[in-house]
Amino acid sequence: MTFPADILRQAEQLLAAARAGQLKLATVESCTGGLVAGALTEIAGSSDVVERGFVTYANEAKTDMVGVPAALIVQVGAVSEEVARAMAEGALANAPVDLAVAITGVAGPGGGSPSKPVGLVHFACARRDRATVHERHLFSGDRSDIRLAAVRVALALLEAGTRQA
Repeated sequence: MTFPADILRQAEQLLAAARAGQLKLATVESCTGGLVAGALTEIAGSSDVVERGFVTYANEAKTDMVGVPAALIVQVGAVSEEVARAMAEGALANAPVDLAVAITGVAGPGGGSPSKPVGLVHFACARRDRATVHERHLFSGDRSDIRLAAVRVALALLEAGTRQA
């Protein structure tokens, strides 16, 4: 994929900030399907920061790969604050990383509901020994617009996570 120039700039800034803090990171992606990891690894030399990416598109993958309790997914749904937090925190528990971002949402064009419309995306950013940060966004546009908007937010959350005190 060819990423827009602004996303590549964000990725470069994040990688520089993570290097400066000697932080390793992981992504846990559902509706973005690995695009955040893809944007980061588009930058040469990113392997000194990016440790791994989990593509947890299916609910079973969220449980198997990063330990999201299946009962939690049944109770609140995959597109929720609780599951986003569990995904990000699960990356810290299952990978030798300092910082992780998780993305779960409805990219469309189908799959939405009145309570979880197309464009709804939950993000969580977890850093070892720090409070997990959550954001909820409702993006507009087509599937590609929503997924790229989610990549931008995820990169921004990770960069902010490099500065957490």
